Amino acid sequence: MTAPLTNDEVGKTVVDAAGKELGIVAKVDGSRAYVDPNPSLAEQALASLGWEGEDEEDYIVTEDMLESVGEEIVLRGEL
Repeated sequence: MTAPLTNDEVGKTVVDAAGKELGIVAKVDGSRAYVDPNPSLAEQALASLGWEGEDEEDYIVTEDMLESVGEEIVLRGEL
């Protein structure tokens, strides 16, 4: 099991097991991260400052879907 998600993950890139970029973390709420698949430059800048936000196109990633959390968030391959 990976470390729990925290607000420190806001702005990090989310990638699949093959390394394909899937988006950035827009918001963390408990054990769920809201991932923006098409962040604008403004959204990327706000996320890098740790300012959270979510919109209707975001998808949810839960802690049990994670392989690792570091400079980027890597999803498990067997999802």
